[in-house]
Amino acid sequence: MDHAEKAKKLFMEGYNCAQAVACAFTDLTGLDEETSARMASSFGGGMGRLREVCGTVSGALLVLGMLHGYEDPTDQEAKKAHYALVREFARRFRQINGTIICRELLEGVRVRPGDDPEPRTREYYACRPCLRHVGEAAAIVDELLENGFQGHEVS
Repeated sequence: MDHAEKAKKLFMEGYNCAQAVACAFTDLTGLDEETSARMASSFGGGMGRLREVCGTVSGALLVLGMLHGYEDPTDQEAKKAHYALVREFARRFRQINGTIICRELLEGVRVRPGDDPEPRTREYYACRPCLRHVGEAAAIVDELLENGFQGHEVS
């Protein structure tokens, strides 16, 4: 099973969008599923249902940070290269969807008001584009990893 399919399966099991993407890559990040799920848990629903940056984007960026992030705060070249990778991910996601903002991706979808997560029902899955975005985000991460992104693709 590829990462996109695994992420979609995890989302259908009830993981939030960010968790589904982050947990799909445990084979590469070296993190266990529980750690990945906890690390990404805040980012579902566009950051705790704030509908800001899409959780699939946040989950993907967590994976890219684990795999190609920098740890030395003085290493400007590493920081520059990583930020270019982040921007390239965002560019590709926007190219497909027009935005990386959850509320814009959910435009026209009736969501339950309030702060509580919505129950995962058949209707929930049927009316939302989230499952598709989970797969797209994981696929973009795979493309970037397979192509050995070096920061030169940013437009």
